[in-house]
Amino acid sequence: MSKGLPKRSEDYSLWYNELVKKADLAENSAVRGCMVIKPYGFSIWEKMQAELDRMFKETGHTNAYFPLFIPKSYLSKEASHVEGFAKECAVVTHYRLKNAEDGSGVIVDPEAKLEEELIVRPTSETVIWSTYKNWIQSYRDLPLLINQWANVVRWEMRTRLFLRTAEFLWQEGHTAHATAEEAKAETLQMMQVYAYFAEEFMALPVIRGRKTENERFAGADDTLCIEAMMQDGKALQAGTSHFLGQNFAKAFDVKFATKEGGLEYVWGTSWGVSTRLMGALIMAHSDDNGLVLPPKLAPNQVVIVPIYRGENELEAISVKAKEIMAALRSKGISVKFDDRDTYKPGWKFAEYELKGVPVRIAMGPRDLENGTIEIARRDTLTKETFQLTEMPVEEKISALLDDIQTSIYQKALTFRNEMTTEVNSWEEFQEVLDQKGGFLSAHWDGTSETEDKIKELTKATIRCIPLDRKEEKGSCIFSGKPSEGRVYFAKAY
Repeated sequence: MSKGLPKRSEDYSLWYNELVKKADLAENSAVRGCMVIKPYGFSIWEKMQAELDRMFKETGHTNAYFPLFIPKSYLSKEASHVEGFAKECAVVTHYRLKNAEDGSGVIVDPEAKLEEELIVRPTSETVIWSTYKNWIQSYRDLPLLINQWANVVRWEMRTRLFLRTAEFLWQEGHTAHATAEEAKAETLQMMQVYAYFAEEFMALPVIRGRKTENERFAGADDTLCIEAMMQDGKALQAGTSHFLGQNFAKAFDVKFATKEGGLEYVWGTSWGVSTRLMGALIMAHSDDNGLVLPPKLAPNQVVIVPIYRGENELEAISVKAKEIMAALRSKGISVKFDDRDTYKPGWKFAEYELKGVPVRIAMGPRDLENGTIEIARRDTLTKETFQLTEMPVEEKISALLDDIQTSIYQKALTFRNEMTTEVNSWEEFQEVLDQKGGFLSAHWDGTSETEDKIKELTKATIRCIPLDRKEEKGSCIFSGKPSEGRVYFAKAY
């Protein structure tokens, strides 16, 4: 098959959009700004979902589901929250259609106006905290550790498949605690869960940090995040975890009876990752030949392609292929045998390269005679002939998949390190940002005014204040005022 992908180095945005479509991950829908996630793309998301869901449950969380619609009055109860989301809200005003009297089509029935307009959820804090008021009465009801897998709608004007769509899939955790210390510990724990998932499963190195007040989630007292570097030198926020303080508890009057007999507001957190992780996975690892998928998230970790002439040769190869498949599956390795006679082996090789299958095995009549198989790895595009008597094939492939997972991570880590630059002056900041990009480690005076001005002049934002930053006195690169330490700036998605 012809991949027909543009080169990353020539037009990164076009390369990304074409790869998403040609690799059968997603496509634009009939609704502006929304996407159809195709089966292959959704199977990757399901693998992500399964691993995250397992980790959530291991940390004591259970899943629930809350309504898609939020009464408009709920959104206005937390002032900074409504201010943060108001411009992105889709609003339901009527509940019925009718045929136009002039026969011109269907119109909204003006008599079917809702008494209270409904917001299609952009996030669920308000409807969930209104529910928690009924669920929480005593310290015995705490902590309440809930997650939901859902879709949300944010009416984005400029959209891009997976990265920014009007509707997207995500999970959102919402927890309630008896003390601020417990809620802060939860906020940190869930950020670390996201970081572990990104690094161990997505092979994506991330910086763990704290958002500035300007970049904080609307309605939170503190926001922790993980930030990743894409191959075009732009940062991508890969997950956030928010300490909500008592803001939503006060807005919805969620109190609990303490052990001592008093009555106090509970402390809250919320945290989420979305199908934006699919965009990060694609942009961090893929190349001009197509997707490069970490084995831990690949729907098919191995594909076996037979090379044959006639049914007799295919039958003989199939017997051996089924033996190999059984051995691989015994090790928990997902494998596909592609014996379709509608495509030639070369076409199949190109298809699986485009779709990022980590390991490809080719077998022909000569391999059967010699007791060999050809093994090709997607990440390096290298091949080797493997003698089946050398060691059990499942051990060989298992070790190879581990090596591919590690190699993809190391390549991304090396790239991120190369794209992280320490800058010490405004002139150097501008030069590095324009000519190189990536993360710029720079002193900042801690004020929103300076942060806003830098963003206005360069489009670079403070991605995070790293959690592991050293106390290092210095001078702000823009204002020259005293700085307590370095932060990471970057242009971002």
